This record gives sequence, C-alpha cells and structure tokens, in this order.
Amino acid sequence: MNTGIGIIKLHIPESQSLKEKRQVVKSVIAKLQNRFNISIAEVADNDLWQVATLGISCVSNNDKVVDETFTKIINFIQSNYPELEIVNQEIEILHGP
Repeated sequence: MNTGIGIIKLHIPESQSLKEKRQVVKSVIAKLQNRFNISIAEVADNDLWQVATLGISCVSNNDKVVDETFTKIINFIQSNYPELEIVNQEIEILHGP
C-alpha cells in the first residue's frame, strides 16, 4: 500500500473577502474529490482572503499511480482555474506493507 500526502498552496488574487475565498475553495475541493476520489481539505491559512492551503491524500497499491494522480490534480487546477496561482506544492509518498 502506498499513500500520497500533499500540500498545495493557492493564491486567489481576485478574492476580496473570506466569503469569496470560501466559494472558490469549496468549488475546487468538490471538483477534485469527485474527479480523483481523493481526501482533501483546507488545512491552513483559513483567515487569509487570498491564500488557501489544501491538504490532499491518495492511497493506491502502486506509487506510480499516486504520483500520476497528484500530477493530474495540479494540471486540473491549472486548466480549470486559470485565475488561481499555485504558489507551492509538496508531495510525499509513504510506502507501507
């Protein structure tokens, strides 16, 4: 079993309030969950209007699948949300028994 754990930090330049940020983040989270069958949540920067940090996890029996899933997630965000900027991304794959 292989588990991928990732953090994606997004800049939302057009957001002018926490309400606007929540709408964008909620949309991103819902679409990623439905498309990639991952666990995802906003894990930091909850009080900042223009920054969102998402925590993502993915489990598979193959680390290549986990790596490909995270690559597809990044590409999906860039393609479907051109107004968002990915500031930072960190991915770690844990190998289990």
